[in-house]
Amino acid sequence: MLKLSGAPALSAFRREKLLAKIQTTHPEVTSVYGEFVHFAETNRDLAEQERSVLERILRYGPKANTEQPAGQMILVVPRIGTISPWSSKATDIAKNCGLEAIQRLERGVAYWVEGSDDVEGIKAHLFDRMVETVLSDFDQAQSLFSHAEPAPMSQVDILEGGREALVQANRELGLALAEDEIDYLVENYIKLGRNPNDIELMMFAQANSEHCRHKIFNASWDIDGEAQDKSLFAMIKNTYEHHSENILSA
Repeated sequence: MLKLSGAPALSAFRREKLLAKIQTTHPEVTSVYGEFVHFAETNRDLAEQERSVLERILRYGPKANTEQPAGQMILVVPRIGTISPWSSKATDIAKNCGLEAIQRLERGVAYWVEGSDDVEGIKAHLFDRMVETVLSDFDQAQSLFSHAEPAPMSQVDILEGGREALVQANRELGLALAEDEIDYLVENYIKLGRNPNDIELMMFAQANSEHCRHKIFNASWDIDGEAQDKSLFAMIKNTYEHHSENILSA
């Protein structure tokens, strides 16, 4: 794995805004600085000319003065086991520039925070736990390129373990199922007389995550305890039916 430093990741405005956010819980923090850092997985050592090309590719964005980092370092990278959109595009660009030895490029942000050593408390302000991971040093970034063998399909034993079996699977697999969704699945798999497998549960959870706005906008709802006769989608359609002039899309 190659590590290549990049440009500052924060504009002056974003830096001040992030510092103010951190200081809401850690007023002792005096400074925060962020810098892009790139990691490259290769199938062989790069020649000097290839490395030069790669460094030019990764020299992007508006010019900003780099600083000598100081304080506690917190490295934020894409969630381990995923491939970020930036990685897909950057890897394609590298290959189109003749760098066939590049297997994959990935990018993180190294933050340096001065005034506090409370990494656990501060990191909550620096990353999105749904799509990112916090590492303590650059060597740990090697895990971005780990290649795991596909795991065998497994089942969740609802027929024997009941609702609690699915509650446990929901927690262990990170499905983020709501209580009513768990009840729905338990009820219907009992009717089917079989247990769900982990693939089915992942697909169900993902479909509902992606399309939850449809459930919400089509749902019944109350205002101050009074039931409304139109869902949010129905309200949009009603507005369009009565005032459709100059509307290209609704």
